[in-house]
Amino acid sequence: MQSDTAVPPAVTPVQVSPAPPGAVPPPDAGSPVQVPPAEEAAHGDIVITGRREPAGDPLRAVNAEAFAVTQKVDDTVVGPVARTYKKALPSPIRKGIHNFLYNIREPIVFLNFMLQLKPGKAAETVGRFVINTTVGAAGFVDMAKRKPFHLPRRSNGFANTLGYYGVKNGPFLFLPLVGPTTVRDLLGGAVDRLVLPVGVGSPFTSVSYSVPAGVLGALDHRSEFDQTLKDLHDNSPDPYAATRAFYLNRRQAEIDQLRGRVKGDPAGMSGPPPSVNPFVPEDLEPKPTPAPQPESSEPVAGN
Repeated sequence: MQSDTAVPPAVTPVQVSPAPPGAVPPPDAGSPVQVPPAEEAAHGDIVITGRREPAGDPLRAVNAEAFAVTQKVDDTVVGPVARTYKKALPSPIRKGIHNFLYNIREPIVFLNFMLQLKPGKAAETVGRFVINTTVGAAGFVDMAKRKPFHLPRRSNGFANTLGYYGVKNGPFLFLPLVGPTTVRDLLGGAVDRLVLPVGVGSPFTSVSYSVPAGVLGALDHRSEFDQTLKDLHDNSPDPYAATRAFYLNRRQAEIDQLRGRVKGDPAGMSGPPPSVNPFVPEDLEPKPTPAPQPESSEPVAGN
């Protein structure tokens, strides 16, 4: 698993602002530009501030082809199944499954807070896990976020730890079954998946657990992202570029939060992402080099 997910309300207009002062552009001017977290303006609009993407896309042709194939499979199979899951299963049961899946990840969250030298957040994570596993009926009810505990759910993983210590994204990738990712996030996700089987063993090493948990996790993830995917895919002039920008934005925002550069949960990594008006900033893709113009033979008037 890479990061947490979810659903939003109706589409809100988006404004794109220039990059913040002090932003350092990457070496190559053709690098794509990332769009960071949306913030609610006073009048209710979502304002988006431009920022350079930390990941290049040298494999764009291959990624775009994988994206197109994945979209066809999602349109015909995965999407309809996820929407059926969401409609057919009563909300309390779906929320219970969602809470259970997140509760199982709490040891991974704890471990990475410790690796990031954040003992306070690590201790809160242990508290969440103990409360929800006991009082919360094995994690099906998120009692830890309620009174009198007020322990919020936080997302974390080994990819975040690598980013926290300055490891770059590496090239952007779009892989079948995995979806949008980067070299760093792919490696971090693989390490996360080994924590429970290696550290705990059974039942996390059993196929009878891993397969149902994987299927339920995929359905939970896809059903919560349904509206966001519609916003990014169905109406965008470049669904692949919009998906890439959205993913990189959320990942960078989570690492920025760990570093204390932003407060709160700006990217909604542990809650529903905002519903965004599909967009592709003008400088998201490299601009074509203009064709050379023939020199004019007409005399130029002097000043």
